[in-house]
Amino acid sequence: MAKEKKKSIALVAHNAKKHKLLEWAKENKTSLADYHIIGTSNTSALLNNVLDLGVRSFGHGPNGGDIKLAAKILEGEVDGIVFFIDVENPHGHEHDIQTLIRTAVLNNVPIALNQKTADYLVSEAEM
Repeated sequence: MAKEKKKSIALVAHNAKKHKLLEWAKENKTSLADYHIIGTSNTSALLNNVLDLGVRSFGHGPNGGDIKLAAKILEGEVDGIVFFIDVENPHGHEHDIQTLIRTAVLNNVPIALNQKTADYLVSEAEM
């Protein structure tokens, strides 16, 4: 019997929300161990330094990382996304963020934009 492929989840957070994502990841470390985890460069570095989750980096968000993640969705490499966005401050790469969200929606990839949805996402066995 073939071993089932590990699901892939992307963890992303704007600078003002990185501490929230880190706290959330600490609380969900056991569940996250069931996933192949990818993340933007700064977020993955933070998670790896503090929690040693083995997060694979794919690029800095404002320098095309959000677009790279959208491409990974289109290539079928992402099963879910946790993106703690900062809605209180403008971002120079807002169009990239919207492209990422739109790509996830159009490809039926669950995307959690807040903690409650992220909790639900990693608790679902059938993500």
